[in-house]
Amino acid sequence: MMKSRTLPLRSALALAVLAACASAPAFAGGFQIKENSAVALGRAFAGSASAPGDAAIISNNPAGMRLLGGRTVQVDLTALNLEAEYNNTYNRDALGRPLTGGNGGDAGDLNWIPAAYFAMPIGEQFHLGAYVDAPFGLKTEYDADWVGRYNGVKSELRTIDLGLSLSYDVNPYVSFGGSVFYQYAEAELTNAVDFGAIIANTGATPPGAFLPQSADGLARVKGDTKDWGFKLGALFTIVDGTNIGVTYRSKVEHDISGNATFTVPAPAAAVFAQLPGNLFTDTGGSAFLETPAVATLSLTTRVNDQWTLMGEVSRTAWSSFESLTIDFANPAQPNTTEVFGWRDTWFGSVGAEYQMNDQWVLRGGIGYDQTPTSLEHRSPRVPDADRRWLSLGFSYLMSPAATINVGYTHLFTGEPEIASHSSTGSFVNGHYDTTVNILAASMTYRF
Repeated sequence: MMKSRTLPLRSALALAVLAACASAPAFAGGFQIKENSAVALGRAFAGSASAPGDAAIISNNPAGMRLLGGRTVQVDLTALNLEAEYNNTYNRDALGRPLTGGNGGDAGDLNWIPAAYFAMPIGEQFHLGAYVDAPFGLKTEYDADWVGRYNGVKSELRTIDLGLSLSYDVNPYVSFGGSVFYQYAEAELTNAVDFGAIIANTGATPPGAFLPQSADGLARVKGDTKDWGFKLGALFTIVDGTNIGVTYRSKVEHDISGNATFTVPAPAAAVFAQLPGNLFTDTGGSAFLETPAVATLSLTTRVNDQWTLMGEVSRTAWSSFESLTIDFANPAQPNTTEVFGWRDTWFGSVGAEYQMNDQWVLRGGIGYDQTPTSLEHRSPRVPDADRRWLSLGFSYLMSPAATINVGYTHLFTGEPEIASHSSTGSFVNGHYDTTVNILAASMTYRF
């Protein structure tokens, strides 16, 4: 028989609140969005920082605005459909008993990601651009009573970047640019709280009065943040038709503020009411978080009048995302720190475009995207894994001024496994069947 362990009340509380309120998974690799362009999506984002014809370069490499020619407006809309079904292998509560509940249903969701771009020349050598896009954002939500409910139920993040770009053409072959962006993000996370296990571990009631899974409640965290970041870029045309783009996106330092709310079942609330402090009452909180810096090298070369080849590689500095400390306004709730141990990741892709005639351009690409997490740290909130891209797309020139673009990508993610402990001693182990399909469309207008 497993022996129970009695913890001081504040220690048990710290462990419980840690899982309930650690909002860091909302900014994890599985929530990073590259899909800001239907054109680039169709070739697995190869050449996104060096290829002509796509106004998203205003964001992806501000130095590349000279490739757009005159004034350009582009509006993109992307549908990202994630399907994630958990298959349980082994689970237990703090006493080693099986967890109640099912497998959670489809935790994925259909997410709509908008983007818009505008660029114009200023004189002979300068270009000014503005953009709105979303670098992070996704949603997972399980059935409220699933076996992993203590690890996570709902995880949702929405972000938006408002950016202003400026570039300078040294000559027709060398350009430098930069942008400043204002990022707003809001996140909501929920999970069940095993108040039965918490009270049993405190020793505040007679043995057996409360047991794990006997008094489930709910914790909900919702917060928002806003701050500034910047991008730097360069574009070199080494020979006519061959461009090399280099870009750097800065980290963004966020001071997150929000609120934690708790739904406590009546028997557990009666116990907490008799204890000192305002335990598990609604409270404000704050945390400091850095989103990672990203460096990109991009290549585009026109082989002949019909064929153009592209390649791209980028490095994301996720290793800066080491831990998260949450500071609660309620003094009865001690600060909590969770270690995530993420690693830097590589993304690489190759693609091609075929100019079929004066109106139609066909494109395709393949890519590979590493996950920053591992089995040791993978969370049900973000059941992320290495991703392999297969992409197709086309552009149709409706008139000399207007072009329609469509891109499609299927991501192959394998079967990511989790072996995840909750703060109150439960454990879930299993794997996911995941499917990710992305479809985007845009309209480009030049005037």
